[in-house]
Formats: sequence, C-alpha cells, structure tokens
Amino acid sequence: MTSVALDDGLMSSPRPTSAARILVVDDEDTIRLVLGKYLRTRGFEVATAESGVAALETLSGARFDLMLCDVRMPGLSGVEIVPNALEADPDLGIVMLSAVNDAPTATEALSQGVLDYLTKPIELEHLYAAVNRALHKRTLLKEQRRVERQVREEVAERTKELEREKAHLRDLNVSVVEMLVSAMEAKDVFQRGHSARVAELAASIAEYMGLAPDVVEDVRVAGRLHDVGNIGIREDVLNKPGALNPEEFEHIKTHVRLSVEILTPLRHIERAVTFVGDHHEHWDGSGYPHTRSGEQISIGGRILAAADAFDALISSRAYRQSMNPEDAVEQLRGAVGTLLDPRVFEALRVVVKRRKSLVFIDAIHR
Repeated sequence: MTSVALDDGLMSSPRPTSAARILVVDDEDTIRLVLGKYLRTRGFEVATAESGVAALETLSGARFDLMLCDVRMPGLSGVEIVPNALEADPDLGIVMLSAVNDAPTATEALSQGVLDYLTKPIELEHLYAAVNRALHKRTLLKEQRRVERQVREEVAERTKELEREKAHLRDLNVSVVEMLVSAMEAKDVFQRGHSARVAELAASIAEYMGLAPDVVEDVRVAGRLHDVGNIGIREDVLNKPGALNPEEFEHIKTHVRLSVEILTPLRHIERAVTFVGDHHEHWDGSGYPHTRSGEQISIGGRILAAADAFDALISSRAYRQSMNPEDAVEQLRGAVGTLLDPRVFEALRVVVKRRKSLVFIDAIHR
C-alpha cells in the first residue's frame, strides 16, 4: 500500500494561516527530506509523497497551493499525474523537477498547465525563487479565472434579463395584435374564435411532427395572428354569403399581404410572420400570394394551411352548415398533394382523432 509521509514536525507545530502549502513529490527519500526541511525554514507548510499515486491520494484529501513534482518516477510519471492533479484542484500550481533537460517533456508539461520546469541539481536559493515565482503566477491565474468567471456570470445574467425583456415585449406586441383580431372576429358570428382554434390545432400538429418547441410556439403565434390583415378587407366581401366574383377574390387575397405588413415591425416574431405570409400557399403551387410549392413553403405555413382549412370546414357559414370533424378530415384527404402537404395532413388526421378520443374519455368520466 502506498504511504504518504508528512515531514517531521509539520502537524505538531503551529501553522501560520498565511503560509503557502507545498506538496513535494519524489521517489527519492533524500530529495523529499532535503526539500521539505528547506522549504519549511522558509515559512512554507510542506507535505511529501513518494509516488504519483500517493500524490493523487494526498491531493484528494487536502488542498495545496503548489506541487513540486519529479518527472521520472516508477508507476505514474510526473507528467502523467498533472491532468489528474489539476482535475482534483484547478487552482493548484505545479512545478516539475527533472534530472534530464528534456525539451519535448518540458513542452508537454507546460502545455498541460505546469507553471515551471526545473532541472536537477538546483541550488536551494534558486528553487526558493522559482517557488515564489510559481506562487505569484498561480495567484495571478486564480484572479484571472475569478474575473473571467464573474464576467461569464454577469454576461449570463444580463442575457437572461434581455431574454426576459424580449419575451415581455414580444408578449405585449402579440397581445395588442390579438386584441385587434378578437375585435374583428367579434363583429362576425361565423368567425368568432377562429384564430384561437387555428392556433391551438396548428400547434398540436407541429408538436406531433416533432418540431422544436420554439418553432411550435411560433406556429401558435402565427395562428393567432394570421388573419389580422382582414382589417383591410371590405365587410361586404368578408361576410358575403355566396361565392366571390373574380374582383372580390383578388381583393380578399390582399389580406395576406396586409397581415405581413402589419406584423413585420414586430421583429421579435419574425419567423411567425413568415408562417403568416405562407398560410395561403398550396403544396402544388396554386396558392397565393407567391405561388410557392412543396418545401419552398415554410413548415409553419403548410401547417397553418391545414389547420385553417379544417377549422373552416367544421365552422358554420352563412351559406352552409358545419361538418363534423371526421367528415372534414375525409374531405381534406382529397386535397392532399394539391392544397396540403401529405405529411402535415397525416399529422392533422392523428391530432383530430386523438382529440375525439379525449372528448369521449372525458364524457365517460363525467
């Protein structure tokens, strides 16, 4: 079993609280004894270890300011214990001692965080000077790490504050537009709650498709705001009970452009605005306003197109009765590949089926 020796008198004599603690690691008893006694006369507290394993055992149970470590030892070499020693105590200063002036070994040791590399034999006064240099360098590095850590923490906290402010501003902006949408829908019995229903259905589809949480939230926001441009549509066209003539259809198509123009200044919801701008594009390119097709259409736009079409089918209109959800899904099945992205339709079908199951379960337990 590897033993760890403390120099005679280390534990029995009073320890100055300001004295630096040094661990001397060398496989030669004489060197450990000489270095230990000399450093103690210079006011340091000294412990010794006769091997790399013993040094790591000592470091695991006590803190030291500096480790003087031989390079060539049986078992673990001095260079090999450096990473483990610094893992145990990142603030530990390390000075290597070697009987061989080996440039590659010195380079490797210094690259791993060693503060100095000394060759034996070394005069004790020179060693004392090197120890003081290493302790001073260690103090500077500790302070540098402390400042860097403090800066990182302050930056992280400020970033959190900015994110909170950004989220608050986003919510405030979205709320204002939502109030506008709700006011418009309140004037039309057939449109009441349409945007809220589209938003929740679209978000459920996005979640089922495995989209990232922030994308799901942008889909939800886009659903809430997608029809804000209707504020610029003539009421006689918006509420017309029958089919639109070509001029009326061209007029109502402008609501997408108006929605984007209204929402574009809200820079915090830029992606959601893109989704709004795409919600009347069709998978086959026959939609508007840009006649995009396939995956040229944003994923949020494709999801909104499906949710919007589904809600329109299950909602009553002046010119027709509402469909039940199952019939609406079947009718939309016929639009797969033309209006709808096949993958989005499948997600819509599953979400609607799940909602029906939940309603049924809820009814049983009432």
